[in-house]
Amino acid sequence: MERIRARLHLGGKSAFSEPVKLRKRKSKLYSTDDTTGRFENGFLGVNVTLFTVAFRLVNCFLVQTSFVPDEYWQSLEVSHLMVFKYGYLTWEWTEGIRGYAYPLFFASMYKILHLLSYDIVQLLVWLPRVVHALLAALADIKLFSLVQRLENPDVTKWTYFCQLCSWFTWYCCTRTLTNTMETVLTTMALHYYPLPGSKTYSSSKYLTLVALAILVRPTALIVWLPLLGWHFWQEGDKLKLLTHHAFPIGVITLGSSTLIDCMLYGQWTLVQLNFLKFNVLHNVAEFYGSHPWHWYLTQGFAVVLGPHLPFLFHGCTLTPKRYRILLVTVVWTIMVYSLLAHKEFRFIYPVVPLCMVFCGFSLASLKAWRKPAACALVVLNLIPALYTGLVHQRGTLDVMSNLRQLCASTDPHPDVLFLMPCHSTPFYSHIHCPIRMRFLQCPPDLTGNKDYVDEAELFFANPQGWLTATYTKPASLPSHLVFFDVLENEIFKFLESNRYKRNTEVFHTHVPEGRVGRRIFIYERRL
Repeated sequence: MERIRARLHLGGKSAFSEPVKLRKRKSKLYSTDDTTGRFENGFLGVNVTLFTVAFRLVNCFLVQTSFVPDEYWQSLEVSHLMVFKYGYLTWEWTEGIRGYAYPLFFASMYKILHLLSYDIVQLLVWLPRVVHALLAALADIKLFSLVQRLENPDVTKWTYFCQLCSWFTWYCCTRTLTNTMETVLTTMALHYYPLPGSKTYSSSKYLTLVALAILVRPTALIVWLPLLGWHFWQEGDKLKLLTHHAFPIGVITLGSSTLIDCMLYGQWTLVQLNFLKFNVLHNVAEFYGSHPWHWYLTQGFAVVLGPHLPFLFHGCTLTPKRYRILLVTVVWTIMVYSLLAHKEFRFIYPVVPLCMVFCGFSLASLKAWRKPAACALVVLNLIPALYTGLVHQRGTLDVMSNLRQLCASTDPHPDVLFLMPCHSTPFYSHIHCPIRMRFLQCPPDLTGNKDYVDEAELFFANPQGWLTATYTKPASLPSHLVFFDVLENEIFKFLESNRYKRNTEVFHTHVPEGRVGRRIFIYERRL
């Protein structure tokens, strides 16, 4: 014991009176200087950003087909009319059930091009698409950043991979659909949503993005109801959440959109109320087709997810509990949309990025089968992405390029009649000159008349008779007729007797259906 005391007392001083000096470790694991880590993360972030932007721009220019009429008639056509003062509005705008906030986004681009004297038709067509491609890239980056802060690099990498692989995202993300903007805003809002462990949480930011998504498309509330409810349930200071964030943001966004709509409609208009009235009370959506309740479960969701579907199911069994609210949101959205009669693939597009998180966990968990699975995903998504983007339903855009040549004609003045299902093609936004054009009308009945039949239905019931009765004088005949090949035999006598000759034939699709044919014909009247 005395020896121990002697060793601890050197020069009359206790060894414990000296501060203990620990050896500095050179290992990065114990280093307090995270400069290297920040550099690596920053370098990775720059690489991901540049690659994502380049990828989505390529995506934009490799999608040259049409999807649904709303791609043009709820955005570009309205914007073109707002700036250039010629065009046509569908019945939704005359009845005040569509908001002007989204078309105003494109109208601002058109106005700038017009002021700079660069309002050429190619820029009018492609600039909105390029802007949407950049927004889609931003959403991809935000999804990558969210998972990067919550999970390990392996899960982050494979979630990002799955997002870029999705054929349906490739097909939709650069289109000027309200569903596309809804998906972009939803993905960006998710980045700031208070998932457990999230380091980017911001109530103001995510609620603002949610409010904008609902303004663009009121049905965005369906996706966000469970997410908003879960946040409110988990929030400690509920009163502050409501009074400092939700209420002010809701008042400002709804008030701004209402002011814009009232100014542009020229009267007091509450678009959100009209939207509910027409779609719930009048059930107008069913006028455009209905599907059985199980359509999303048996067809829609499987088509939209495509080859990702088995990885989604596998990932649901591996994902931590904190992502359970995302799975609840996906299931809830599918269930609610299944209750609505009118169903479309694009309606469930906003839940696709949520599904990619689960697919990322699935791929990250695979070991020996990871590379074959990744290669299969690329190939199986690439085929439908390229086919639907470059081949399927391209005729309705190509035919507008052909009709654009009529802008230079002055004698006689062109007069184009589209004998197609209404809104099959874009209109003045893809022509950009005030030649006379007309298509068959198909507004729904809002008066309760059980015997109501729209103009398009009347025409297709008896095409030859409708044309003969409508054009009784040769002077009133249009100079050009545009229609699908399936109609040619039914109006052959009218074409022959009035000296119409086919001058253009455009491919449209390999899978014609009903009134939509394989090709589109342009007939010109020869005097």
